[in-house]
Amino acid sequence: MKYNIAAVPGDGIGPEIVASAIEVLKKVGEKFGHEFNIKEYDAGGCAIDKYGIPLPKETTEGCLASDSVLLGAVGGQKWDDIPNHLRPEKALLALRKELGLYTNLRPAKIQPALADACVLRPDIAAKGFDIMIVRELTGGIYFGERGRNEKGDAAFDTESYSAYEIERNARNAFEIARKRKSHVTSVEKSNVLETSRLWKETVHKLHESEYPDVKLDDMYVDNAAMQLVRDPSFFDVMLTSNMFGDILSDEASQVTGSIGLLASASLGDSKRGMYEPIHGSAPDIAGKDLANPIATILSAAMMFRYSFDLAAEADCIENAVNKVLEAGWRTKDIAAQGAENWLRGSEMTQKILAEI
Repeated sequence: MKYNIAAVPGDGIGPEIVASAIEVLKKVGEKFGHEFNIKEYDAGGCAIDKYGIPLPKETTEGCLASDSVLLGAVGGQKWDDIPNHLRPEKALLALRKELGLYTNLRPAKIQPALADACVLRPDIAAKGFDIMIVRELTGGIYFGERGRNEKGDAAFDTESYSAYEIERNARNAFEIARKRKSHVTSVEKSNVLETSRLWKETVHKLHESEYPDVKLDDMYVDNAAMQLVRDPSFFDVMLTSNMFGDILSDEASQVTGSIGLLASASLGDSKRGMYEPIHGSAPDIAGKDLANPIATILSAAMMFRYSFDLAAEADCIENAVNKVLEAGWRTKDIAAQGAENWLRGSEMTQKILAEI
Protein backbone atom coordinates (compact mmCIF):
# COMPACT_ATOMS: atom_id res chain seq x y z
CA MET A 1 0.00 0.00 0.00
CA LYS A 2 1.06 3.58 -0.67
CA TYR A 3 0.27 6.45 1.67
CA ASN A 4 0.83 10.20 1.36
CA ILE A 5 1.82 11.82 4.64
CA ALA A 6 2.18 15.55 5.27
CA ALA A 7 4.90 16.14 7.85
CA VAL A 8 4.74 19.47 9.69
CA PRO A 9 7.86 19.64 11.91
CA GLY A 10 7.18 23.13 13.27
CA ASP A 11 9.43 24.82 15.80
CA GLY A 12 11.92 24.05 18.57
CA ILE A 13 12.43 20.31 18.91
CA GLY A 14 9.71 19.65 16.33
CA PRO A 15 12.08 18.93 13.40
CA GLU A 16 14.12 16.49 15.54
CA ILE A 17 11.22 14.42 16.82
CA VAL A 18 9.42 14.35 13.47
CA ALA A 19 12.63 13.17 11.81
CA SER A 20 12.77 10.30 14.31
CA ALA A 21 9.15 9.34 13.63
CA ILE A 22 9.77 9.40 9.88
CA GLU A 23 12.68 6.97 10.33
CA VAL A 24 10.34 4.64 12.17
CA LEU A 25 7.63 5.02 9.52
CA LYS A 26 10.08 4.05 6.81
CA LYS A 27 11.35 1.04 8.76
CA VAL A 28 7.82 -0.21 9.35
CA GLY A 29 7.08 0.35 5.67
CA GLU A 30 10.01 -1.86 4.72
CA LYS A 31 8.93 -4.56 7.17
CA PHE A 32 5.28 -4.69 6.10
CA GLY A 33 5.56 -3.72 2.43
CA HIS A 34 4.13 -0.20 2.53
CA GLU A 35 5.35 2.87 0.68
CA PHE A 36 5.20 6.30 2.30
CA ASN A 37 5.39 9.48 0.28
CA ILE A 38 6.33 12.04 2.94
CA LYS A 39 6.44 15.76 2.18
CA GLU A 40 7.34 18.43 4.72
CA TYR A 41 5.49 21.72 5.17
CA ASP A 42 5.98 24.82 7.32
CA ALA A 43 3.61 25.94 10.08
CA GLY A 44 3.96 27.93 13.29
CA GLY A 45 6.86 30.23 14.10
CA CYS A 46 9.07 29.01 11.25
CA ALA A 47 6.29 29.91 8.80
CA ILE A 48 5.96 33.36 10.37
CA ASP A 49 9.68 33.90 9.83
CA LYS A 50 9.48 32.79 6.19
CA TYR A 51 6.07 34.01 5.06
CA GLY A 52 4.79 36.41 7.72
CA ILE A 53 1.85 34.11 8.63
CA PRO A 54 1.62 30.97 10.80
CA LEU A 55 -0.14 28.79 8.22
CA PRO A 56 0.77 29.25 4.54
CA LYS A 57 -1.73 28.21 1.87
CA GLU A 58 0.72 25.60 0.58
CA THR A 59 0.71 23.86 3.97
CA THR A 60 -3.07 23.78 4.15
CA GLU A 61 -3.37 22.43 0.62
CA GLY A 62 -0.64 19.85 1.23
CA CYS A 63 -2.33 18.58 4.38
CA LEU A 64 -5.72 18.40 2.64
CA ALA A 65 -4.15 16.36 -0.18
CA SER A 66 -2.52 13.90 2.23
CA ASP A 67 -3.80 10.69 3.77
CA SER A 68 -2.74 11.96 7.19
CA VAL A 69 -0.68 14.62 8.97
CA LEU A 70 2.24 14.16 11.36
CA LEU A 71 2.91 17.27 13.46
CA GLY A 72 5.87 18.12 15.68
CA ALA A 73 5.35 21.22 17.83
CA VAL A 74 4.85 24.93 17.27
CA GLY A 75 5.63 28.11 19.17
CA GLY A 76 8.32 29.49 21.41
CA GLN A 77 9.34 32.63 23.25
CA LYS A 78 10.70 34.13 20.04
CA TRP A 79 7.14 34.82 18.88
CA ASP A 80 5.54 35.77 22.22
CA ASP A 81 5.20 39.47 21.43
CA ILE A 82 3.60 39.30 17.98
CA PRO A 83 -0.13 40.13 17.47
CA ASN A 84 -2.50 37.45 18.73
CA HIS A 85 -3.94 36.62 15.30
CA LEU A 86 -0.43 35.80 14.04
CA ARG A 87 0.74 33.65 16.94
CA PRO A 88 2.21 30.24 15.97
CA GLU A 89 -0.55 28.37 17.81
CA LYS A 90 -3.11 29.83 15.39
CA ALA A 91 -1.71 27.41 12.81
CA LEU A 92 -3.02 24.46 14.83
CA LEU A 93 -6.51 25.89 15.20
CA ALA A 94 -6.66 26.75 11.51
CA LEU A 95 -5.40 23.33 10.44
CA ARG A 96 -7.99 21.57 12.61
CA LYS A 97 -10.71 23.69 11.06
CA GLU A 98 -9.52 23.18 7.48
CA LEU A 99 -9.18 19.42 7.98
CA GLY A 100 -12.57 19.14 9.67
CA LEU A 101 -11.16 17.62 12.87
CA TYR A 102 -13.57 17.60 15.80
CA THR A 103 -12.47 14.73 18.06
CA ASN A 104 -9.24 14.63 20.04
CA LEU A 105 -7.81 11.31 21.22
CA ARG A 106 -5.45 11.49 24.17
CA PRO A 107 -4.12 8.19 25.51
CA ALA A 108 -2.77 8.03 29.05
CA LYS A 109 -0.99 4.79 29.77
CA ILE A 110 1.45 3.78 32.45
CA GLN A 111 4.42 1.91 31.06
CA PRO A 112 5.30 -0.98 33.44
CA ALA A 113 8.98 -0.16 33.02
CA LEU A 114 8.31 3.39 34.22
CA ALA A 115 5.93 2.61 37.07
CA ASP A 116 8.41 4.10 39.55
CA ALA A 117 7.98 7.48 37.81
CA CYS A 118 4.22 7.49 38.38
CA VAL A 119 3.15 10.15 40.88
CA LEU A 120 0.43 7.91 42.32
CA ARG A 121 0.84 5.61 45.31
CA PRO A 122 2.81 2.46 44.42
CA ASP A 123 -0.19 0.17 45.04
CA ILE A 124 -2.30 2.24 42.60
CA ALA A 125 0.45 2.39 39.98
CA ALA A 126 0.99 -1.36 40.29
CA LYS A 127 -2.55 -2.00 39.01
CA GLY A 128 -1.62 -0.23 35.79
CA PHE A 129 -3.95 1.81 33.58
CA ASP A 130 -4.54 2.38 29.87
CA ILE A 131 -7.01 5.20 29.21
CA MET A 132 -8.16 6.78 25.95
CA ILE A 133 -9.73 10.20 26.48
CA VAL A 134 -12.06 11.17 23.63
CA ARG A 135 -12.55 14.93 23.80
CA GLU A 136 -14.90 17.06 21.72
CA LEU A 137 -12.65 19.61 20.04
CA THR A 138 -14.60 22.31 18.21
CA GLY A 139 -17.62 23.21 20.35
CA GLY A 140 -18.65 24.02 23.89
CA ILE A 141 -17.71 26.99 26.02
CA TYR A 142 -14.44 27.68 24.20
CA PHE A 143 -16.36 28.50 21.03
CA GLY A 144 -19.55 29.95 22.50
CA GLU A 145 -20.66 33.56 22.71
CA ARG A 146 -18.71 35.62 25.23
CA GLY A 147 -18.41 39.18 26.39
CA ARG A 148 -18.61 41.76 29.17
CA ASN A 149 -21.17 44.29 30.28
CA GLU A 150 -20.81 47.99 29.51
CA LYS A 151 -18.96 48.68 32.76
CA GLY A 152 -16.58 45.77 32.17
CA ASP A 153 -17.06 44.42 35.68
CA ALA A 154 -19.09 41.35 34.67
CA ALA A 155 -18.36 38.76 32.00
CA PHE A 156 -19.96 35.71 30.46
CA ASP A 157 -18.96 32.66 28.41
CA THR A 158 -21.65 30.50 26.85
CA GLU A 159 -21.60 26.69 26.76
CA SER A 160 -23.55 25.39 23.77
CA TYR A 161 -23.80 21.96 22.15
CA SER A 162 -26.04 20.42 19.53
CA ALA A 163 -27.09 16.78 19.58
CA TYR A 164 -25.23 16.38 16.28
CA GLU A 165 -21.92 17.56 17.79
CA ILE A 166 -22.33 15.25 20.75
CA GLU A 167 -23.37 12.23 18.70
CA ARG A 168 -20.46 12.33 16.26
CA ASN A 169 -17.96 12.36 19.12
CA ALA A 170 -19.83 9.67 21.03
CA ARG A 171 -19.77 7.48 17.93
CA ASN A 172 -15.99 7.80 17.78
CA ALA A 173 -15.75 6.85 21.45
CA PHE A 174 -17.91 3.74 21.02
CA GLU A 175 -16.03 2.65 17.89
CA ILE A 176 -12.68 3.03 19.67
CA ALA A 177 -14.00 1.17 22.73
CA ARG A 178 -14.92 -1.78 20.53
CA LYS A 179 -11.24 -2.08 19.64
CA ARG A 180 -10.21 -1.93 23.31
CA LYS A 181 -12.12 -3.19 26.38
CA SER A 182 -15.62 -2.14 25.22
CA HIS A 183 -16.16 0.25 28.12
CA VAL A 184 -17.09 3.94 27.74
CA THR A 185 -17.41 6.38 30.63
CA SER A 186 -19.33 9.49 29.60
CA VAL A 187 -18.20 12.45 31.69
CA GLU A 188 -20.56 15.38 32.21
CA LYS A 189 -22.28 17.51 34.87
CA SER A 190 -25.94 16.75 34.22
CA ASN A 191 -26.95 17.51 37.80
CA VAL A 192 -26.23 21.19 37.09
CA LEU A 193 -25.77 21.94 33.37
CA GLU A 194 -28.45 21.74 30.66
CA THR A 195 -25.81 21.05 28.00
CA SER A 196 -24.72 18.05 30.06
CA ARG A 197 -28.31 16.80 30.23
CA LEU A 198 -28.46 16.92 26.43
CA TRP A 199 -25.03 15.25 26.35
CA LYS A 200 -26.24 12.38 28.54
CA GLU A 201 -29.49 11.93 26.61
CA THR A 202 -27.72 11.90 23.26
CA VAL A 203 -25.00 9.48 24.34
CA HIS A 204 -27.56 7.05 25.81
CA LYS A 205 -29.77 7.21 22.73
CA LEU A 206 -26.83 6.35 20.47
CA HIS A 207 -25.71 3.61 22.84
CA GLU A 208 -29.11 1.94 22.91
CA SER A 209 -29.62 2.11 19.15
CA GLU A 210 -26.16 1.25 17.80
CA TYR A 211 -23.75 0.14 20.54
CA PRO A 212 -25.57 -2.00 23.12
CA ASP A 213 -22.57 -4.36 23.16
CA VAL A 214 -20.38 -1.64 24.72
CA LYS A 215 -20.61 -1.02 28.46
CA LEU A 216 -21.59 2.59 29.23
CA ASP A 217 -21.16 4.44 32.52
CA ASP A 218 -22.05 8.03 33.41
CA MET A 219 -19.80 10.02 35.72
CA TYR A 220 -19.87 13.61 36.92
CA VAL A 221 -16.70 15.48 35.99
CA ASP A 222 -15.69 16.19 39.59
CA ASN A 223 -15.93 12.49 40.42
CA ALA A 224 -13.99 11.62 37.25
CA ALA A 225 -11.18 13.94 38.33
CA MET A 226 -11.08 12.21 41.71
CA GLN A 227 -11.18 8.69 40.24
CA LEU A 228 -8.25 9.48 37.93
CA VAL A 229 -6.00 9.69 40.98
CA ARG A 230 -7.87 7.19 43.14
CA ASP A 231 -8.24 4.30 40.68
CA PRO A 232 -7.38 5.15 37.04
CA SER A 233 -7.51 1.44 36.15
CA PHE A 234 -11.33 1.75 36.22
CA PHE A 235 -11.34 3.68 32.94
CA ASP A 236 -11.06 2.42 29.40
CA VAL A 237 -12.50 5.15 27.13
CA MET A 238 -13.51 8.49 28.62
CA LEU A 239 -15.90 10.59 26.50
CA THR A 240 -15.89 14.28 27.42
CA SER A 241 -16.84 17.75 26.29
CA ASN A 242 -14.23 20.27 25.17
CA MET A 243 -13.59 22.02 28.49
CA PHE A 244 -13.89 18.92 30.68
CA GLY A 245 -11.63 17.02 28.30
CA ASP A 246 -9.07 19.81 28.31
CA ILE A 247 -8.76 19.57 32.08
CA LEU A 248 -9.01 15.79 32.50
CA SER A 249 -6.55 14.97 29.72
CA ASP A 250 -3.93 17.20 31.33
CA GLU A 251 -4.55 15.54 34.69
CA ALA A 252 -4.27 12.10 33.11
CA SER A 253 -1.02 13.02 31.39
CA GLN A 254 0.54 13.98 34.70
CA VAL A 255 -0.41 10.86 36.62
CA THR A 256 1.56 8.78 34.11
CA GLY A 257 4.70 10.58 35.25
CA SER A 258 6.17 10.69 31.73
CA ILE A 259 4.79 13.44 29.47
CA GLY A 260 7.52 12.70 26.92
CA LEU A 261 5.81 9.41 26.06
CA LEU A 262 2.28 10.65 25.40
CA ALA A 263 0.84 10.89 21.90
CA SER A 264 -2.40 12.37 20.58
CA ALA A 265 -4.64 12.39 17.54
CA SER A 266 -7.30 14.68 16.11
CA LEU A 267 -9.94 13.07 13.88
CA GLY A 268 -12.96 14.05 11.81
CA ASP A 269 -15.36 12.40 9.37
CA SER A 270 -12.64 11.15 7.03
CA LYS A 271 -9.83 8.74 7.81
CA ARG A 272 -7.34 11.61 7.58
CA GLY A 273 -6.20 12.77 10.99
CA MET A 274 -3.53 14.92 12.57
CA TYR A 275 -1.11 13.19 14.95
CA GLU A 276 1.19 14.93 17.41
CA PRO A 277 2.92 14.59 20.79
CA ILE A 278 1.29 16.44 23.66
CA HIS A 279 4.47 18.16 24.84
CA GLY A 280 5.57 21.57 23.59
CA SER A 281 8.36 22.82 21.35
CA ALA A 282 10.96 23.05 24.17
CA PRO A 283 13.13 25.66 22.42
CA ASP A 284 15.66 25.57 25.26
CA ILE A 285 16.85 22.10 24.19
CA ALA A 286 16.27 22.43 20.43
CA GLY A 287 19.22 21.31 18.34
CA LYS A 288 20.96 19.59 21.27
CA ASP A 289 19.70 16.05 20.54
CA LEU A 290 18.10 15.92 24.00
CA ALA A 291 14.46 15.66 22.95
CA ASN A 292 12.61 12.43 23.70
CA PRO A 293 11.20 11.16 20.36
CA ILE A 294 8.93 8.51 21.84
CA ALA A 295 5.70 10.55 22.00
CA THR A 296 6.00 11.45 18.32
CA ILE A 297 6.87 7.86 17.40
CA LEU A 298 3.80 6.66 19.30
CA SER A 299 1.76 9.32 17.49
CA ALA A 300 2.87 7.64 14.25
CA ALA A 301 1.61 4.35 15.70
CA MET A 302 -1.76 6.00 16.31
CA MET A 303 -1.75 7.09 12.66
CA PHE A 304 -1.38 3.47 11.58
CA ARG A 305 -4.18 2.40 13.91
CA TYR A 306 -6.80 5.08 13.36
CA SER A 307 -6.17 6.50 9.87
CA PHE A 308 -4.78 3.50 8.01
CA ASP A 309 -6.44 0.63 9.92
CA LEU A 310 -3.05 -1.10 10.20
CA ALA A 311 -3.22 -2.56 13.70
CA ALA A 312 -0.28 -4.94 13.28
CA GLU A 313 1.98 -2.08 12.23
CA ALA A 314 0.82 0.03 15.19
CA ASP A 315 1.43 -2.89 17.54
CA CYS A 316 4.90 -3.32 16.05
CA ILE A 317 5.87 0.25 16.94
CA GLU A 318 4.34 0.15 20.40
CA ASN A 319 5.98 -3.20 21.19
CA ALA A 320 9.36 -1.87 20.04
CA VAL A 321 9.04 1.12 22.37
CA ASN A 322 8.03 -1.15 25.25
CA LYS A 323 10.99 -3.46 24.68
CA VAL A 324 13.46 -0.56 24.69
CA LEU A 325 12.01 0.80 27.93
CA GLU A 326 11.90 -2.63 29.54
CA ALA A 327 15.58 -3.02 28.67
CA GLY A 328 16.24 0.04 30.81
CA TRP A 329 17.09 2.55 28.08
CA ARG A 330 16.08 6.14 28.89
CA THR A 331 16.36 9.63 27.46
CA LYS A 332 17.38 12.34 29.90
CA ASP A 333 13.82 13.46 30.69
CA ILE A 334 12.74 10.01 31.93
CA ALA A 335 16.03 8.84 33.41
CA ALA A 336 16.41 8.56 37.16
CA GLN A 337 17.58 11.73 38.85
CA GLY A 338 21.34 11.95 38.68
CA ALA A 339 21.64 9.10 36.16
CA GLU A 340 24.49 9.46 33.70
CA ASN A 341 23.79 6.63 31.24
CA TRP A 342 20.84 8.18 29.42
CA LEU A 343 20.44 8.26 25.63
CA ARG A 344 20.25 11.19 23.29
CA GLY A 345 17.16 11.45 21.10
CA SER A 346 18.87 10.02 18.03
CA GLU A 347 20.25 7.13 20.09
CA MET A 348 16.81 6.30 21.46
CA THR A 349 15.47 6.32 17.91
CA GLN A 350 18.12 3.81 16.85
CA LYS A 351 17.26 1.53 19.77
CA ILE A 352 13.60 1.54 18.73
CA LEU A 353 14.46 0.93 15.08
CA ALA A 354 16.53 -2.07 16.09
CA GLU A 355 13.48 -3.64 17.77
CA ILE A 356 11.18 -3.25 14.75
